Amino acid sequence: MNLQKLTQPVSIAVDGPVGAGKSSLCDALAKRLNILHLDTGAMYRAIGLHALMAGISQDDEAALAAMLERDEARIRVDFQNGAQVTYLNGVDVTNRLREEAVGKAASAVSRFAAVRRYLVRLQQQVARERSLIIDGRDIGTVVLPDAKIKIYLTASAEERAMRRYRQLVNAGKEADYEQVLADLKARDHQDQNRAVDPLRPAEDAVILDSTGMSFEENLERMVDIVNEAYGKH
Repeated sequence: MNLQKLTQPVSIAVDGPVGAGKSSLCDALAKRLNILHLDTGAMYRAIGLHALMAGISQDDEAALAAMLERDEARIRVDFQNGAQVTYLNGVDVTNRLREEAVGKAASAVSRFAAVRRYLVRLQQQVARERSLIIDGRDIGTVVLPDAKIKIYLTASAEERAMRRYRQLVNAGKEADYEQVLADLKARDHQDQNRAVDPLRPAEDAVILDSTGMSFEENLERMVDIVNEAYGKH
């Protein structure tokens, strides 16, 4: 399938909790469809990274808002050979964005309206320019409420924690499954209960529970959803 053949840009919105497999599945789906994948989580992580580097408290909404108003954390995304590259103030920070501390900072700063407004505008601008699969926490509900395809990808907390635990171990990092699970549940609670744009499925989203399913099975389910919406181009 090649969605680039369509005359208008195509937007596919994929939401879901941390550890649901959004990034890896969306990467694979983008390759199958011959379009690009925008990982909005990387943009929040870049804001969190700047806050850490600048010594700005992740709980200080006023300081974070002032930081953005002064244009001190300029985020830009580019695509090189189909892969997203995220820049912070002109510096490629892609390889730093999966650090545990950066992930926690991203979750903290994403609670605040000023941060979300800043990045939502940027995400919408990128989506207007090209066909994209966009994944995040509020894509189908806030960023692209008119997207033709909306998918909410989820899995049990235990399965998501095990995936993350294995990632850490395979990367040669020390990890404790129970701690990973506790951190994940805390992240879920924060994402689902924040005052601004909480994590929830869009009313017209297709719910995909990947618990007990293989990567290939979930990918084929997502391809089927696209086929139903656009046919086999």
